[in-house]
Amino acid sequence: MTTYLLAGGGTAGHVNPLLATADELRRRDPSCTVLVLGTAEGLEARLVPARGYELLTIPKLPFPRRPDAAALRFPGGLRRTIAQVARIVRERGVDVVVGFGGYASAPGYLGARKARVPFVIHEGNAMPGLANRLGARFSPWVGVTFASTRLPHARLTGMPLRREVTALADPAVRAAAAAEAQELFGLDPARPTLLVTGGSLGARRINAAVHGSADALVGAGWNVLHIAGNRAEVTDPGVAGYVFLDYCDRMDLALAVASFAVSRAGASTLSEFGAVGLPSVLVPYAVGNGEQRFNARDLLAAGGAVLVEDASFTPQKVTEVVLPILADPARIETMAVAARGAGIPDGDARLAALVDEALAGRA
Repeated sequence: MTTYLLAGGGTAGHVNPLLATADELRRRDPSCTVLVLGTAEGLEARLVPARGYELLTIPKLPFPRRPDAAALRFPGGLRRTIAQVARIVRERGVDVVVGFGGYASAPGYLGARKARVPFVIHEGNAMPGLANRLGARFSPWVGVTFASTRLPHARLTGMPLRREVTALADPAVRAAAAAEAQELFGLDPARPTLLVTGGSLGARRINAAVHGSADALVGAGWNVLHIAGNRAEVTDPGVAGYVFLDYCDRMDLALAVASFAVSRAGASTLSEFGAVGLPSVLVPYAVGNGEQRFNARDLLAAGGAVLVEDASFTPQKVTEVVLPILADPARIETMAVAARGAGIPDGDARLAALVDEALAGRA
């Protein structure tokens, strides 16, 4: 019986692919043991036990960015955490470690190395994080979501996604889900649907621009399904055909019913768009290291999306860019085909195959 230790967490971008991979490993071998290494503070503390997996916690060790007291304590804390992970690996009989980035991954990789078991790396973003840049120096088994990602030993696996999303690649499944979505959200089945989303917290610029264009979008003959996020600064405009939600816990249905999208460019979102063939206007988040712009590069190159800078995305830009596309069904279909061609709907299976290869390499 194989025992897997999956390391990662902190944000949904790390936890969701971890759980999708865990599900695939368990589907392939129901007798296996899947353990998850994370912290008590991250999103994994809630989602992992809820999915039925055992969570083993280690201290949260942010890499120090400045020479202060935390920087002086960091080396000792890291050594203790690596020793803790190595002990877990030995005592629980772990055969392979799989890391997804985040606070738990670097100790996971180094603990696996100390215990002399193979480890596999999955990088979700086009710009690799620090933990995965470190781990890729010591492992030949590195899976990446985007072809443009630069890491040693990188192989394109795509993003492990939820099965309820990847199932939408089947036209019959998508049609049934779209009908369910129309009833659930109250959408007119005679109109195509524009999906607008900025993630769970929302995107101020997208929300404001689309909200200010509500009449024009509906007047163009479209439903609008606007998922504004939990911190939205706009409210329901009260326009018939415009469905306004703070949060949506059935994103699979939202993806199924949508014919076009306006969205941020998070790695999981782009991977879902590719898997289902959903064309889009992307408005990358402009804060941080600009990773969303790099995430979008492959889909843009394929022709499945158009990019608009966050600072310039206003109601006027909706008029200039979004409305002309919505008025051109042939262009939308061309973009949908391109998005589907760039997508990888079986990222969970591809990553599981890489894990099998690591196990075989150990043997």
